[in-house]
Amino acid sequence: MSTTESTAESIMFTSPTIIDAVVRQNYPAGTLYVVATPIGNVADISLRALHLLTIVDAIACEDTRNTAQLLGRYGIHKPLIAAHQHNEREVAEKILQRLQAGERIALVSDAGTPGVSDPGAKIVDVLKAAGVPVTPLPGASAAISALSASGLLADRFYFVGFLPAKAGQRETTLRSLLNVPASLIFYEAPHRITETVQAMLDVFGGDHQIVLAREVSKLFEEIHRCPLSAAPAWLAADAHREKGEYVILLDASQAAEGENDLEARRVLSILLEECSVKQAANLAAQLTGLKKNALYQIALEMKQGESD
Repeated sequence: MSTTESTAESIMFTSPTIIDAVVRQNYPAGTLYVVATPIGNVADISLRALHLLTIVDAIACEDTRNTAQLLGRYGIHKPLIAAHQHNEREVAEKILQRLQAGERIALVSDAGTPGVSDPGAKIVDVLKAAGVPVTPLPGASAAISALSASGLLADRFYFVGFLPAKAGQRETTLRSLLNVPASLIFYEAPHRITETVQAMLDVFGGDHQIVLAREVSKLFEEIHRCPLSAAPAWLAADAHREKGEYVILLDASQAAEGENDLEARRVLSILLEECSVKQAANLAAQLTGLKKNALYQIALEMKQGESD
């Protein structure tokens, strides 16, 4: 065993501070616990999640075989309830009855956070409507993991998830995102990655930055950033790149810059007639949702232009 492994084991299993914190957690009965599971690396699960999964009465899951295999790696064996996209409403009623009887039930998907491009949202919706408590246990998310390693500087992101499989519908959806002032996050299957990237290039043009995050947290993880114009060539350079699940991040915020700039100047031109530069920037930020500092600079330029 390496020093790193030995240290990790010591911290996880012999530290009274951590063990006490985990064991003393309060998990009320009659509650659904939405539990994030690893998206690849089996070690990417919280101590809190492991503890919760050992004390629930049952676990609702996307695929009972996959979940049984994952739980087995942690030495956990619990009754499983199949809760997939084709039976969510039906199984939600069964889960509701069990929770109302005082059970604790966990909800997991095959990987990542339930309800985020995975089954689970309909179940939570039914339970919320019935007034049943729902508690999240946060953890792995492919979208957030890829975003954190992307280096994209936009302070906003817009999660799209999977695009339509049909070309026409996919193009329509992409065009509807042209003026979204945020980085866009997509999920994509390996067999569609090439045509999806080409569709993005056709709609957005080649100047935007794209991040292609393949197999996040898995053995062959690959996170590549390049201009959108270079993305098709990068995919074609290695046949293995058409394997594995993808998170795509597109720095599309530039697409809205021209329109946002025009709107900012229109609003500021009205406000500057009655307000100082600082006041105009503050009010314009509230009205447009744009950054106050950027609006201040535009207002300052406009004011200086009037005096020249």
